[in-house]
Amino acid sequence: MAQRLPVLYNKKPCYDIVFQQSFDGLWEELQELGASEKKLCIVTDSRVDELYGAQVAELLEGKCCKIVKYAFPAGEENKNLETVKDVYRYLIEEGFDRKDMLLALGGGVTGDLTGFVAATYLRGIDFVQIPTTLLAQVDSSIGGKTGVDFDSYKNMVGAFKMPRLVYMNLSVLKTLEERQFYSGFAEVMKSALIKDALFYEWLIENMYEICEREPATLEEMVIRTCSIKKMVVEKDPTEQGDRALLNLGHTIGHAIEKAKNFELYHGECVALGTVAAAYISWKKEMLSMEEFYEIRDMFVPFYLPISVDDIDPQEILKLTKSDKKMEAGKIKFILLKKIGKAVIDRTVTDDEILAAIEEINFSEEDAHE
Repeated sequence: MAQRLPVLYNKKPCYDIVFQQSFDGLWEELQELGASEKKLCIVTDSRVDELYGAQVAELLEGKCCKIVKYAFPAGEENKNLETVKDVYRYLIEEGFDRKDMLLALGGGVTGDLTGFVAATYLRGIDFVQIPTTLLAQVDSSIGGKTGVDFDSYKNMVGAFKMPRLVYMNLSVLKTLEERQFYSGFAEVMKSALIKDALFYEWLIENMYEICEREPATLEEMVIRTCSIKKMVVEKDPTEQGDRALLNLGHTIGHAIEKAKNFELYHGECVALGTVAAAYISWKKEMLSMEEFYEIRDMFVPFYLPISVDDIDPQEILKLTKSDKKMEAGKIKFILLKKIGKAVIDRTVTDDEILAAIEEINFSEEDAHE
């Protein structure tokens, strides 16, 4: 029996997050959304297409009006308006209209891009999230944030568009490339740090089982993380207030991601950004020194970086200023009051940001000390 979490929008049921161990229940869920009368387009990237594209297409073949698939080249560098235009063109050529549906099969890049296409094609077409990475399952597939990068500024063009369904096949996590898996874990850790100290303790206690990808442990971990995100987005669907707390680690993290030309994975940058944010929280006397070092060191057993080399702190600072979380010239920084409680802070100075960047900056001199 599938586990499910209903997500509300303006206090009314909007969509369900469904947790399964295969793709087998997907058609049944789509049928509930009237898919037998619709044309469906699977939007995926070249890497995921090789793994699951044919399997999902075959599952739906002959059950809906028409099933087609559009695969774009994998990689964050293709999450842009050019790819969006290519998808628009494909949908027009295939005769898709407003009553049809898109299926985002893949990681965060695919989900964000497909959601943006769904929000803007014919002023809005339904879409379903079928996330295949841990990062997408615990974070980007939930909450209706969509968008693409513009001139490598991350998610600069976007829209809010709620999916009709989020369908998670948790068995895909078993075969996820190691670096991708741990990148996704950074968002799990972030969720615990901002909202749930008991979950943070649970992650420490279940460290071995998580790294071994024990199925029941992963299922509990994903469901608990999704429950945190559901709670936050229900309270603040369009980021007017508390939803910003989900950006812990993202301001400096996004800046590092851009400075490194996306060589580092998103979760790796979030881990670095979270260490920097915890450092600022310590220096502002919110966290104790012990708490800061514990948070920092907790990323290590999950193969996430706590320092980065070859960055220019001044460049990172400058890039934080072009972050979309700026408000009236002030960065809306997310800090930690304690483990399990995050706060929005608009008083963080350039000097404090620079000190935090220096804390995670590993230079040649450090190596010789």
